[in-house]
Amino acid sequence: MGSVPLGLSASPPLFNNANNPNNNSLTLFNNNKSSSSSSSSPVPSRLSSSPPLSNPSKSVDLNSGVCKASQLAELFPSTCPEVVVREARLEDLWEVAETHCSSFFPDYSFPLDFVLRIDRLVSMLAGLSLPSGCRRTCLVASAGNKYIFGSEEFKFGEFEGKIGFGREHIVGILTVDTVADFLPRRGPLMQRRTGIAYVSNVAVREGNRRQGIAKKLIVKAEAEAKRWNCRAIALHCDINNPAALQLYKGQGFKSIKVPERAKWPQPKSSPNTQFNFMMKLLTSPSPQ
Repeated sequence: MGSVPLGLSASPPLFNNANNPNNNSLTLFNNNKSSSSSSSSPVPSRLSSSPPLSNPSKSVDLNSGVCKASQLAELFPSTCPEVVVREARLEDLWEVAETHCSSFFPDYSFPLDFVLRIDRLVSMLAGLSLPSGCRRTCLVASAGNKYIFGSEEFKFGEFEGKIGFGREHIVGILTVDTVADFLPRRGPLMQRRTGIAYVSNVAVREGNRRQGIAKKLIVKAEAEAKRWNCRAIALHCDINNPAALQLYKGQGFKSIKVPERAKWPQPKSSPNTQFNFMMKLLTSPSPQ
């Protein structure tokens, strides 16, 4: 299912400059294309009023209808196309829901997959209200360029947003919070545990796996937990997912043996799914 971002989005135009080894300019057309029925002479740009170029490898003046790369960068300041982990913004929510559903429910087809995405989107918006003193953030791994217009930001609950367009897309997600819904309660009064961050909904799109994206998300989640002054971070991992177990162990998580007959809370999943409860101590929490 194709991505339908909530924000205003469009792809920037493509430019071709394969004939220019100096990379001084970007032409709007490829003047070196030829076919079996056409001549080898270059084809002039329709945006240019100058005669055809005798040597297309030379730099072209601005008046000839050529867009310079430096001018484009000034008009549309972009981010690095590499994967960047950040907090989710309002315009990311649909792609977050899509990444979650395509990762955890890959076999569902329309219309059920669409209903699941809507349900996930509603759940994220409903989760904006938190118990007193609790924190939650949704982290996303984004790839590609994003062009932002203006400096005004808007905020909806815990999500901030900007209006822009580009080719940025979400390739991984993670949720970290201190709500402690899936941590064992404390004392006879079943009080909510504090000082422990909990990681959930770790997902990476199928085409972007084995690239270290999940590791980047975990590292960022640990940094958030330290910023919240948590002393530990915990999660549940499917015991039938050896790749995830290896990732978490490599990041320093230790398996915690659940006491026999203990009724510790677990994520809602298939009745046959068995989880490994894992925890990592954060030795140096940052001051608030």
